[in-house]
Amino acid sequence: MLAGLLDASHLLPIDRLGEVAAGHARAAGFTTVSIYLGDLQRRVVRLLPDARPPGVGQRTEIRIDGTAPGRAYQYGHMVSADPGEGEVSAWWVPILDGTERLGLLYAAAEHDDARTKEDLDLLAALLALILVSKRTSSDTLAKLCRTEPLSIAAEMQWNLMPPGTYADGRVIISASMEPAYQISGDAYEYATDGPLVHLTVFDAMGHDTAAGLSAALALGACRNARRAGAGLAAKADKVEAALIEQYDHQRYVTGVLATLDTRTGVLSWVNRGHLPPIVIRGSRWTTRLQCPPAHPMGTGLGLDSVVCQEQLEPGDRIVLYTDGITEARGPAGNEFGVDRFTDFIIRHHADGLPVPETLRRLILAVLDHHDGKLQDDATVLLCEWLGPSQDGTETAAALVGLPDSTPASDLPDPRTNTGT
Repeated sequence: MLAGLLDASHLLPIDRLGEVAAGHARAAGFTTVSIYLGDLQRRVVRLLPDARPPGVGQRTEIRIDGTAPGRAYQYGHMVSADPGEGEVSAWWVPILDGTERLGLLYAAAEHDDARTKEDLDLLAALLALILVSKRTSSDTLAKLCRTEPLSIAAEMQWNLMPPGTYADGRVIISASMEPAYQISGDAYEYATDGPLVHLTVFDAMGHDTAAGLSAALALGACRNARRAGAGLAAKADKVEAALIEQYDHQRYVTGVLATLDTRTGVLSWVNRGHLPPIVIRGSRWTTRLQCPPAHPMGTGLGLDSVVCQEQLEPGDRIVLYTDGITEARGPAGNEFGVDRFTDFIIRHHADGLPVPETLRRLILAVLDHHDGKLQDDATVLLCEWLGPSQDGTETAAALVGLPDSTPASDLPDPRTNTGT
């Protein structure tokens, strides 16, 4: 099954992936195979179309909150489904690119044993690799993952962002941006460089295409300087120089640029006119990290960038965010606020939710607070340091919801976990 699908994948157009995968899966006893992909807001999964006629009762779109398939997506575990006529068993299986949730695999089989479930996990893993290899050149995938039109700025931003989730034995990183279809001036960035993990959040002035262009320029200048070996202060200066050269002091970008040394837990950062980072320790303690801010990048006001440091403890979570998260106002004018923001993360972490699912629910809560329509971009980037050892892969897997030995029956009932 795997060898045949891998061999076919090199010259396989994406609109035949489901059909071809199903053909090869029959060799392992799978009678039905369907691929679903998540939308930008991670509210629904949608069927990847192919040449096959839809199966009986097959849904083309499934909500994530409050459904059995959604439970597989939320928690990152295989969940049993109702088999069709003549089928012994069926499952919903997360399709994961590393730790990024791409969607779900639905499969029905002639058998119900450990080998069948192992084959399913392997098939889902191979499908993830194939999907990732095709998505940068596929409008089919791009259109499937959006439920409404993107603005021009949002089209640019989503193509610049790294995946929404990353994890290894040292750190777990997850990020979200809203309004997903109208995002303009916000951007986030993370990258690993040996033992160092770089974290960045930018917020460009304005809420239009020009804001998107400013954020894209800031992100490009930051990456270019970092990959040339520049330190934190120098990276911020390079961003400012690029903005001034292009816009002559007419546009600016605020931001926090940080580096975590995973060997020691020392977090270093500079603040360029932005909201300070937050550290969450366990379920007991939060603090906003203080550092003298320099001026927003692009204004050329001449304030020196101060590099500040904080010693983290294993399990600490660093949170970078933009003002659209905390300053989102409800109909009565009340802000979502920093306290509610941090309390939400602590509560859902204590509930045992995977980190990506916590952020998904946080963004939904912010949107609900604002009656579903934000007036400003809202971005959050969360990084959890697991400790100086590089052997924390089991911990990382649990915190992002990678499949393990947890029986699906032990997972919370979706009817009592409906997101917000």
